[in-house]
Amino acid sequence: MDALLESALKPASKSVLLVEDEPDIARLLRLHLGECCDEVAWAATGHEGLRRARGRPWDLIILDLRLPGIHGLDICRQLRQDHSYVPILMLTAKSTELDRVLGLEIGTDDYVTKPFSVQELMARVKAIFRRCEALARPSSGAGSDLLEAGDLRLDVARHQVSVAGCPVVLTAREFDSLRHFVSCPGRVFSRAQLLDQVWGYGHDGYEHTVNSHINRLRAKIEPDPARPTYILTVWGVGYRFAA
Repeated sequence: MDALLESALKPASKSVLLVEDEPDIARLLRLHLGECCDEVAWAATGHEGLRRARGRPWDLIILDLRLPGIHGLDICRQLRQDHSYVPILMLTAKSTELDRVLGLEIGTDDYVTKPFSVQELMARVKAIFRRCEALARPSSGAGSDLLEAGDLRLDVARHQVSVAGCPVVLTAREFDSLRHFVSCPGRVFSRAQLLDQVWGYGHDGYEHTVNSHINRLRAKIEPDPARPTYILTVWGVGYRFAA
């Protein structure tokens, strides 16, 4: 009985694939990730990383941009073309603002800039795990499982979205953002509020990255992303979901 209770109370196992070509950084991250994850695999090149990423399911992929073989952005782009979804945390140099924006546009869930604090990276890893667990957790109220607006339909319990009957694949953060908007139609959210309420922790100075995130979400759910009908821009303030 004690063994069964211990098993029930134990957190769900987590597997992480780290794609990083610098051995010292990889060794440090594997050490800290091992404290909250049951399995931490390492790939030192882009080709190996892509092969291992597609070889089995992972709970998280931590992906460096500057890799030998295949660039990290290309790996992310190819993974986002697959039918299955995996959270991706991107590692990028502090000076490469364009890379961070491109990463968000092609579907990374988060990014950390080098040189980074291990504590910050671990906080973001755990935040990604919490978001994914919340999305996978069955809702307690049947009435809150389904959210609809026009042709847009969200099945919260199954983490499924469709537009006019056609399924749409969203990242965990995109799904969180859309659910946040649909749950509060007509309410205006500033970029800072979205960072705090949806992303769950501070991104001081990076409110502009919300624009890229919203643009990517619009590209997936809007019939004409250039003329959005669901997520509307409130100039000088932020965004709101059409009432």
